[in-house]
Amino acid sequence: MVTKQFQGSSTDADLRRADSPAREIFSDVANTWALLIIDAPGERTLRFTGLRDEVEGISRKTLTQNPRMLERNGLAERTVHPTVPPRVEYTLTEPGRAQRQMVHGMCDWTHEYLGHIETSRRRFES
Repeated sequence: MVTKQFQGSSTDADLRRADSPAREIFSDVANTWALLIIDAPGERTLRFTGLRDEVEGISRKTLTQNPRMLERNGLAERTVHPTVPPRVEYTLTEPGRAQRQMVHGMCDWTHEYLGHIETSRRRFES
């Protein structure tokens, strides 16, 4: 899949603007559950139950909504196999794999600064 560069105006891609289409996209793909779901499959194709097993604590409703949103935004592909019961599989697209790399950077940042953040929180709360 070839990713096309954005052809709209620079204001359309400005997340600081309330009327920016980019803000809606950012809101969709930057929520906690979406980030965890993006990280789950890696290079694999996962079934619905595989996603559920990879992302602890997620509700069935959230696990249904978020992959659909990722599909809508072109970050994941959903394949429904005509079996009984239906078998649904999810695979990341090229933009989804690129976002996964950014999620890994956020995880690395969290690991590096977790101690500092916990110390700051304790100090703030006392």
